[in-house]
Amino acid sequence: MYQTLSLSDLPARDRFPFWRETVASTVVPLDITSDHADKFEATMHLLNLGAVQVSAHTHSPIHVCRTAKMIRQSIPEHYQLTLVRRGTVTAAQAGRDTKVGPGDLVLHDTWRPLHGTHAGHDRVGGIQVMVPRELIPLRLDRAGRLCATRLMGREGVGALLRQFLTQVTRNADIYRPADVTRLGGVCIDLLTALLAHHLETECTVPHESRQRTLLLRIHAHIERSLGDPQLSLDTIAAAHHISVRSLHRLFAAQGTTVSEWIRTRRLEQCRRELASADHRHLPIRAIAARWGYNHPGNFTRAFRTAYGLSPDEYRRHRTLYQ
Repeated sequence: MYQTLSLSDLPARDRFPFWRETVASTVVPLDITSDHADKFEATMHLLNLGAVQVSAHTHSPIHVCRTAKMIRQSIPEHYQLTLVRRGTVTAAQAGRDTKVGPGDLVLHDTWRPLHGTHAGHDRVGGIQVMVPRELIPLRLDRAGRLCATRLMGREGVGALLRQFLTQVTRNADIYRPADVTRLGGVCIDLLTALLAHHLETECTVPHESRQRTLLLRIHAHIERSLGDPQLSLDTIAAAHHISVRSLHRLFAAQGTTVSEWIRTRRLEQCRRELASADHRHLPIRAIAARWGYNHPGNFTRAFRTAYGLSPDEYRRHRTLYQ
């Protein structure tokens, strides 16, 4: 499910050939060249989420080419999305070409020739997602229009997908086998939503996928707004252009309520800060206010109900074991 690759233990002369072979066998066959082949450096963290493969990598600058011969030798057809984190990526496919930098995304497919460059002063890096073509519920001719174009990763669904990929690869070693299919489904939903946004074909995305993506966007909105005492059902619904009734239905389908979700996330953030040595100097009331509790009494009652101890008791108990 999770693999880590580093070239640091290999002799310098063997590193670049080994990297080429590894990419061909674990990601997709490519003709890779580099002006830094004699001193090549690279690391890769590979995470398999069911049918979806996610890989986080850093490496010396490279040039890549996927030829018609390589395409004939590898039958499976996938979309590949790259989130650029360091350096720049240029991609040319199907008569289009683009250049993207850190924070942005670029899409290409594996069944048409591709030319690209990963450039930087020393190392370049990013996260790549491989998704089988048939799992993206958009017409092939429409989704193909987005290959070798810049997709925004700093706002809207693009930002949500970027955050998901960053988080899922950062904690890749903690997931259980039962988690992988769910996480793969989240990745497919977010990628589909991103492509649909750029194509303005939201109506072609299955209802279930749209609902899951909307719920993820609402979760992210709530997380950003936990410290706002004015956070409410009305403000959340208005921010996502839905009715309060629709908002209730989304959370009811997950077996919870909006208010319960907000309360749980606020208490969890307070609990983490009470347990942290870095926040030991902060008064409890200041921590509570930071996460939206303006009335200390209400916070104390909610915390005791959730964790069986008052905030002060919990902090003293945690201090004994630090």
